[in-house]
Amino acid sequence: MGLDDALIFTRVVECHSFTSAAATLGMQKSTVSRRIAQLEERLGVRLLNRTTRKLRLTEVGQAYYERCRQIMQEFSEAEQAIMQLQREPTGLLRVSSPIEFGQLFLGGVVGEFMRSYPAIQVEVELTTRTVDPVEEGVDVVIHLGRPQDSSLVARRLMTSPRQLYASPDYIQRYGMPQAPDELTGHRCIHALVDGARKWRFDQPAASVPINPVLVVNNITFAREAALAGVGIINVPAFIAEPCVEAGTLVRVLEGTELPSSELYALYPSRRFQAMKVKAFIDFVIEQLHLRSSSHIEVEA
Repeated sequence: MGLDDALIFTRVVECHSFTSAAATLGMQKSTVSRRIAQLEERLGVRLLNRTTRKLRLTEVGQAYYERCRQIMQEFSEAEQAIMQLQREPTGLLRVSSPIEFGQLFLGGVVGEFMRSYPAIQVEVELTTRTVDPVEEGVDVVIHLGRPQDSSLVARRLMTSPRQLYASPDYIQRYGMPQAPDELTGHRCIHALVDGARKWRFDQPAASVPINPVLVVNNITFAREAALAGVGIINVPAFIAEPCVEAGTLVRVLEGTELPSSELYALYPSRRFQAMKVKAFIDFVIEQLHLRSSSHIEVEA
């Protein structure tokens, strides 16, 4: 209430009139007069000497006006600064990302983004842990899988089908499984991001227990182990298909369908979204489109 009254008082002084001040504020003259009287009563001083023709500031009123005018100027400058931030991405952008996506894609994208917006500084954390953007002050969290926190805005970036892969050497030594249930007897490499030690199939519908010979919390690590012939992996296609094209991995149970992997951008609020956040997410999607292949579906 104090700030509102200060604004009314400042406008009355600058307009030299209760009537003109009321018009610029969209208020009734009687309301403006009452608010000034309440302000004087609350402060315990007289700020204005009123006559039928003019207003004159008292000595204390002059001092109060000078302080109020300074506050209003700073408030206006703060608003202008915020609006400028909304017009041009500036400041520090904090991003969290899964390690694999960060290593394979995000590093180059962040570099291009910073070239496009040189007033931006970026801090990136590549991690396997769950990051709370509100608690940790992170602007954008890149998240693998459908998010559980409904209070966050979730914008889907891309979808990639999953597939089983193994090295040609592994297939030569252990044979090619012909059905999902045969995986139980095979050497499997399990990434902890996949959850329980079962691999689920959409077509045919099945949930197959596996006995992993290697458990790791990094999909890229799992792929490298598969390239070395350790066992069969279950990973998003965009992680392994370049190796298939190079002949170093082959698809396993190619006619089956596994649940796809989805990648989301999470942030706290869509209302008054910072320009740097919007610009970054739009830029990531644009770059995904430019680099897209048959192995990923990019959101519009």
